[in-house]
Amino acid sequence: MLEPGRSVVAAGLSVPLEALPDSQVESGAPLAGAVVLSEVGGVEVGVWEHTPGVSTDVEADEVFVVISGRATIEFTDGSAPALSVGPGDVVRLAEGQATRWTVTETLRKVYIA
Repeated sequence: MLEPGRSVVAAGLSVPLEALPDSQVESGAPLAGAVVLSEVGGVEVGVWEHTPGVSTDVEADEVFVVISGRATIEFTDGSAPALSVGPGDVVRLAEGQATRWTVTETLRKVYIA
């Protein structure tokens, strides 16, 4: 956990990765993982990473900033148009949105959920 008055380099943080459940993988063999950095007022802050491949998910309420990598996020429930994201992009996801992540370059983000 990140203590008050401390910092961490999100781009260089070691994030343990593991295979996604088969039910979420549409293409490739993507790995994903996260490190929780802190909780602020009951809200989780962390770093998440996903290697190249295509996977699906049902989202939590979240805002994130892409640190590195590139992906396309499709909203398979029709709730929003597809997004192409890369370094510096800030994205808002809503609880329950069904998504398909096509990661073309290992994606790393700092999330607030």
